[in-house]
Formats: sequence, structure tokens, C-alpha cells
Amino acid sequence: MSGSGNLMDFLDEPFPDVGTYEDFHTIDWLREKSRDTDRHRKITSRSKESVWEFIKGLLDAWSGWVVMLLIGLLAGTLAGVIDLAVDWMTDLKEGICLSAFWYSHEQCCWTSSETTFEDRDKCPLWQKWSELLVNRSEGASAYILNYLLYVLWALLFAFLAVSLVRVFAPYACGSGIPEIKTILSGFIIRGYLGKWTLLIKTVTLVLVVSSGLSLGKEGPLVHVACCCGNFFSSLFSKYSKNEGKRREVLSAAAAAGVSVAFGAPIGGVLFSLEEVSYYFPLKTLWRSFFAALVAAFTLRSINPFGNSRLVLFYVEYHTPWYMAELFPFILLGVFGGLWGTLFIRCNIAWCRRRKTTRLGKYPVLEVIVVTAITAIVAYPNPYTRQSTSELISELFNDCGALESSQLCDYINDPNMTRPVDDIPDRPAGRGVYTAIWQLALALVFKIVITIFTFGMKIPSGLFIPSMAVGAMAGRMVGIGVEQLAYHHHDWIIFRNWCRPGADCVTPGLYAMVGAAACLGGVTRMTVSLVVIMFELTGGLEYIVPLMAAAVTSKWVADAFGKEGIYEAHIHLNGYPFLDVKDEFTHRTLATDVMRPRRGEPPLSVLTQDSMTVEDVETLIKETDYNGFPVVVSRDSERLIGFAQRRELILAIKNARQRQEGIVSNSIMYFTEDPPELPANSPQPLKLRRVLNLSPFTVTDHTPMETVVDIFRKLGLRQCLVTRSGRLLGIITKKDVLRHMAQMANQDPESIMFN
Repeated sequence: MSGSGNLMDFLDEPFPDVGTYEDFHTIDWLREKSRDTDRHRKITSRSKESVWEFIKGLLDAWSGWVVMLLIGLLAGTLAGVIDLAVDWMTDLKEGICLSAFWYSHEQCCWTSSETTFEDRDKCPLWQKWSELLVNRSEGASAYILNYLLYVLWALLFAFLAVSLVRVFAPYACGSGIPEIKTILSGFIIRGYLGKWTLLIKTVTLVLVVSSGLSLGKEGPLVHVACCCGNFFSSLFSKYSKNEGKRREVLSAAAAAGVSVAFGAPIGGVLFSLEEVSYYFPLKTLWRSFFAALVAAFTLRSINPFGNSRLVLFYVEYHTPWYMAELFPFILLGVFGGLWGTLFIRCNIAWCRRRKTTRLGKYPVLEVIVVTAITAIVAYPNPYTRQSTSELISELFNDCGALESSQLCDYINDPNMTRPVDDIPDRPAGRGVYTAIWQLALALVFKIVITIFTFGMKIPSGLFIPSMAVGAMAGRMVGIGVEQLAYHHHDWIIFRNWCRPGADCVTPGLYAMVGAAACLGGVTRMTVSLVVIMFELTGGLEYIVPLMAAAVTSKWVADAFGKEGIYEAHIHLNGYPFLDVKDEFTHRTLATDVMRPRRGEPPLSVLTQDSMTVEDVETLIKETDYNGFPVVVSRDSERLIGFAQRRELILAIKNARQRQEGIVSNSIMYFTEDPPELPANSPQPLKLRRVLNLSPFTVTDHTPMETVVDIFRKLGLRQCLVTRSGRLLGIITKKDVLRHMAQMANQDPESIMFN
């Protein structure tokens, strides 16, 4: 055929949107990696041609580090602003600073010259609402007025938060970690990491935490940091045009998010590696470390806690721990595992009820009701009225000579002549027993209310509420062990390590171990959890108790179910997520899972050189498959390659616009040479470059255990099943997920995005 030698091969010149994916589809990791390798090879070869090309190559190599620097700076700045705003708005519920209304209670009293060290929480510049409005600080009327305004402020903050989320950014609700895990595994959710989501999540996070709801800001800060990562990666074509490379940036951003949430840069890197990332090469490890470092340094420069320390709950214990204490530490681990199991089951049951009943139609009303109940019940108890971070800080603290907390109301011996920093164990006073009752009530309330709060249509983190539950339980156990050791120091268990008049039990350490146990029970973290905890508190010598509690907590929780809270929410929402931790032990074969099955219509395929443009367009219109296998002919069914639906549509559309003579009955061919056609035939359309010539294939007798492993480790989108080179069927990621659900006696149709 004349002129056939110079036919245009589409994709020789890239056209718009090629290589992109549709919303709620899975990316092809192998293809993305191959495209990046090709791009890198081109840059390397061009860099030898001229100095300018060499400089461009250097800029491309450094763009990753520039993106990490920008993510760290923005994430650290936003975290610092959020911390300062939360402190101010939380205190606004109780009163206001007369010298400068933008000061929190603590900042207000710093500037006062009339504050004494003993009464550092009281200063004339800070006035409660009752003092300001009715000039009374004591009595029933003042208490009722303060109570009423506390509840009203909480309701106002919560209403603003849920309204902003509902109107401007529905994706800003929740923790964000389940969705980020799904996105990092290769799923596309457009808008989830967008600029509007970043703005609304930042603002509403401040409002939600300030309202006093049983939620934290740490989990959502990972979402905020990933939004920053998505924004900066879109500025560089290296990342914006390659979904696989973009996910490397998002993994590093998740590390920066935990780094600024807890002031734990190393813990952040390990959290990204252990908990959220799907693909984590060595290069991403280094860049995650750099992003976490920059983010932590930025937060330290802002100094939101005003104590010149990066850590949130700095502890300074003066007593070592003893081997005998491992028993109560392990008991706290058991409690953490049981609490984690209880929370996950109850919360998932409540969220499922919210999805399937009329309750889900009234998200604003639900938030208002839960906020009202939380504020009304929380105010009378000092341990639930204060912010959860302040509560954890008080529970972690050791009782020094200058502590004014009820938890430190011990009966002092007037003959004591020991140094201030080595206070011996003493009998508990009335304040300690009062505090224990209040903590017990606060613990029950926190356990119940967190179940109903997490998962509402507002930003909601789970790290701090889980830690608060564990810290309250741990502090009570610690006080119990301390008093037991004081009153029975002659018992054989205490004789070796508790001398009379010596300080041998630190209740704050038990609170720290309990917090780690409960957080581990809910999230099933281990290594990253221990590192986060010792970075969070500065308690480096207490790693062994933390490890013992974290491992025990995971073992106990795993005995009731392998899923952590984030995996449970992924399954609840039906995201197509193949968890690396899940084991597949069933003896099934690829032929049992592939489609088409018996009785189903044959597989929709393209032939290499005998279909017209109209045939292909009809096939695309009548089906909703993401791609089509290409075979030699319908008779032989010998596999040639795989063509993506989206790229076929784009190629045909561009060919009609840019190549003359392309009509509906033009022959489409995927071979190097055009087929032999009659002289009067219309111009054929060559689409060789659209074709993936190396699709991943397995035989029909491949065990499904191997297939599942291949899908996990290579991040496949689909896999073709052949026998002796002849195409038999196809297995997609959703087919694998449905089969795994079926084998686990679950509803296979729940594996779909909803």
C-alpha cells in the first residue's frame, strides 16, 4: 500500500493526558517504574550533549530534595500554627486574657508581674468568664455561668467545623490515614489531597480539638502533610506525570506529618515504613528522614509549647525501673490489647450502623449531639475538662517538690532531709484518692465517648485519645503499686529494690507504658510506636518496659483479630487494599479466580490487525473494562500484549484530529508493519506504542498464594492467565480481593469503593 512506510505511530509524540488514570482506579506500578526508568535514561543521554542539558539533569536530580525541603517547611509551619491556635481556643472556653486577647492562659500569666511560682496558674490578667461578666469567681452562679459558656463555645466550634467540612471539603473528615494507606498502595482518589482539603482540614482541625471532643490532631496532621506533599509534587513534572514517583513523595510527607505531630522525626520515618507505605525504596527512606528533620526543625523554631523543647510530654524520672515491675507493665499491655479490640469492634459496628441507617443523613446533628454530651459530662471532672494533651502531660509527670497537682498530694514526713530531686515514696493523701476516683470516672467516659466520636464527619485523630485511656489506667496502676510497695516494703517482691525512705516506684512511668500499650492495641504498631514514645517523652532508658507493653498489647489484640483500626476502616469503606500483613493459606489456583468463568460470555479482546476503529469504539462503549488483551486472532487467541482503555480512547480521539484519512472503517493495527489491504482502503491507524508488550502473565495452574504475593509485591493492576501462550482469562486486583474475602467467609461484594 502506497505511503504506508511513514504512518504516524501515536505516542511517538506524547499527547495530553496519556499515562494518566481515571478516578477510583488503581495505578500500574510496573508501568510507572518503567516509564521513570525511560525518562531517566533520556536525561542521562542528553546531559552529555551540552552544558545546559547537564544542568537540567542536575536540577532534575535535586528536585526530590527540594520537594522534601518545601514539604518539611510547610508541614512544620502549619503544625506550629495549629498548636498555637488550639492552645488559645481551648482556653477561650474558660476565660480571656485582658492584656492581649490572643494570649492563651499560660502565655497571659507569663507576662504578668504579679504571678507567684506557687500560684502560677492564677494571675489578675487572666479572667474567667464569670469574673468578666458578673464580677464573681466563686459560688453557684459563677460555676453555672462558666459551665454554660464552656458548653456553648464547644458547640460553636464543633458546628463551624462540621459545616466547613460539609460545604467546602467533604474529604477533610476523619483521620485520613486509612485513605492515605489506600492511596499509597496505588489507588486514585482525586481531590483527597487537594488544596481545598488542605485548607479546610487545617482550619477545622483547630476547631475540633478546641471543642473538647475526644479526638486528637496527630493522625489528621499526617493527612495535612500529605496534602502539602501532593501540592509540591504537582509543581515538578518528574512527580506530577508519574503516579508511582508521586507516592514516594507522599510516603516521605507522611513521615514529616508524624514528625511534627509528636516531635518525633525518627519515629515518623518508621511510622511511614511500618504503617502507611506500600512501596518504600532506600531512596525514599533517606528523603523521608530529610523531610522529617526539616519539619521538626521548623516546628522547633516556632516553639509552640514555649518550653524550647520539641517533645510534647517531656519526662524526667529519677528512679530506674526494676525487673519485678515487668509484671504490671505486661498487665498494662494486656489491658491495651483488650481495649484496642473492644474499641475497634464497637467503633466499626457504630460506623456501619451510621452508613446503613438514617443516622448517616444527619452528620451535623450527630456532631452537635456528641459535642453537647461530651461538654456537659466533661466539665464537672477536672481531668476531662482540660485538653487531652494537658491531661496526658499531668499523668506522665513525676511528683516533684513543686508540683501542685492533686495526684501529688502525698503526706510528707516533716523529718525528711533528702534532696529535692530524690523524694522517697510516701503515703497517699486525700487528694490522691480523690484523683483516683476522678480518673476512674474519666477513664470510663473516655472509653465510651471515643467509640462514638471517631469516624464522624469532622477531622478526627485517634492517637491522643488512645494514649489518654492508657495513661489514666497506667497512672492508677502505678499509684497502686507505689502504695503497695510503701506499706509492704518487707514483702519478698519489694525487699530487694525498695528500701524504707527510698523512692522506688514512679507512677508516671506506668502512665507512659499504659499509653503505649493502648495506642499499640488500637493501631497494632510496634517498632515505630516504641520509638515515637521515647522521642515523645525523652525517656530513653525506659525502652524495655515500652517494648514489653507494645509486644504484649499486639499479641493480645491479634488473638481477637489481625486488623488494626485503620485496616478495619479501609475494609468498612470497601477500598481495594491488599494488606501486606494478611496471609493467604488456601489451596486454590489461578483458574478458580480468573474471568471469564464457566457460563460467562467470552473475554473481550482486540486483534492485532483485523479490527476497525468503529469496532474498537463499539467495544469500549459497550463495556466498562479498564483494558483489553490483544491477541493475534480470535482463532489462535495467542497473546500479544495489553492495551489500556483510557489510552485507546485518547489515541483514537487524537488520531481523528491530527491524522488525515482516519475514518470509522480504518483498520487499527498493533504490529510494526501494516497489514496487506486493498488499494482503495482508508488510511490505517498504527497504535503499536499504546500496547504494553510485556503484560504480567501466569499459567492457569499457578497457586493463588503465589498470585496474591505477586499482586502485593509488584503492585499489579491486572494479570493475564495463559496456557502454552494462549490467552485463557484475566485476574484483576478486585478479583483477588473478592476471592480473599470469599475464602474468609466475608461478603465478596463489600470489596468495592463506596
